[in-house]
Amino acid sequence: MANFSSVKDKVVIVTGAADGLGEAIAKCYAENGMKVVVTDINAEKGRQTVKQMRKQGGDASFFQADVSSEQEVVDMIEFTVNAYGRLDGLVNNAGIAAPNRPLHEYSAEEFDRVTSVDLKGVFLGMKHGVEAILKSKSPGGFIVNIASLAGILGNSSMGLYTSSKHGVVGLTKSAALDYAPYNITVNTICPGTFRTAIWGQATEAVIQDFAAIISPNAKLGDPREIGHLALFLASDLARYISGAAIPIDAGASAGKLTPAKWERPEILE
Repeated sequence: MANFSSVKDKVVIVTGAADGLGEAIAKCYAENGMKVVVTDINAEKGRQTVKQMRKQGGDASFFQADVSSEQEVVDMIEFTVNAYGRLDGLVNNAGIAAPNRPLHEYSAEEFDRVTSVDLKGVFLGMKHGVEAILKSKSPGGFIVNIASLAGILGNSSMGLYTSSKHGVVGLTKSAALDYAPYNITVNTICPGTFRTAIWGQATEAVIQDFAAIISPNAKLGDPREIGHLALFLASDLARYISGAAIPIDAGASAGKLTPAKWERPEILE
C-alpha cells in the first residue's frame, strides 16, 4: 500500500479551492495531514470549505485572493508564511471559462480577461510561490498546476481557453527545468470533464448525454481522482516526476474513438 506520510505537515496553498477540483484537492491534502491555505475570490464559499475541513480534523485557513492581481498573490503568500512559518507547495487551480466561438469573434477584452486568470494567474503564483518555497528550504517542494485537456489538445471554438492552458503546460515544463536542481517538482494535471458545480442546474439526463459524447467510458470524472493525483505529486513517492503534463480523462486524449463491432460480444454476457 502506498504510504503518503511524507506529506504530513507540509504547508500548501490551493487556489480556486472554494469548490470543484480545487476543493477536492484541498480536502484530500488536509485529510492526509497537510496544512492547507484555501484561497478563492469567493469568500463565502471559501470559508465554508475551510469550516468543513476543520470539522473533519483538518488544519486549514482561508485567504481571499484574485490570482490575476500580483499584489493579492503576494499577500496570499505572505499570509501563508506568516501563519505557518513556511511554504512547501502550491496548487494553481483557479481559472475561468471562456465562451465558445470562432477565434475571430473574440474581443481583445475577452482575451485579456481569460488570460489574466488562466495564464497570468498561474505565472504569478509560480513566481512568488517558488520564491517562498526556496526561502523555506523545503526538502520536498512542489508545484502542481491544473490545466485541462485543452492544454494538450486543440479545440474548435475554444481558442482563448486552449491557448491559455497550453501556456500553463509550457510554464510548467520550463519551471521544472529551472528548479530541478533545488528539489522542487513542477507538474501539470490536465483534467477531462468532471462532475463539479460547473454543470449548474443541468439535469442528470443532460449530463449523462454529454458524458456519452465526450468521454470514452461515457462517465464524468470524480473530483476526488484529481485530489488523489495531486496528493501523489506532493509526496515523496513522486520526487522523480517533474515537467509532466498528466491527463486524467478516461482516455479521451489517447486518440479518436472509432466504434467497431466485436466478433465475440458474448464474453460480456
